[in-house]
Amino acid sequence: MTTWTLLNNGQSFFSMPRAGVFRGMIMNHLIHHRGQLCVYFRLNDIPVPALYGPSADEGAISSASSAD
Repeated sequence: MTTWTLLNNGQSFFSMPRAGVFRGMIMNHLIHHRGQLCVYFRLNDIPVPALYGPSADEGAISSASSAD
């Protein structure tokens, strides 16, 4: 597996597998911005869409609990 190295003035800061860099940095950054978008929607009374499954704003959770 390819190793990715972060250099600072030619000195190695850290090294890790390329797949780990993608997962650890890129995916966390995308997840962070999805969270910011959800907060923005809630502050502006916009229903939050299903990003990782049904959200409370879609009514799927509330309709399931009211069926009892």
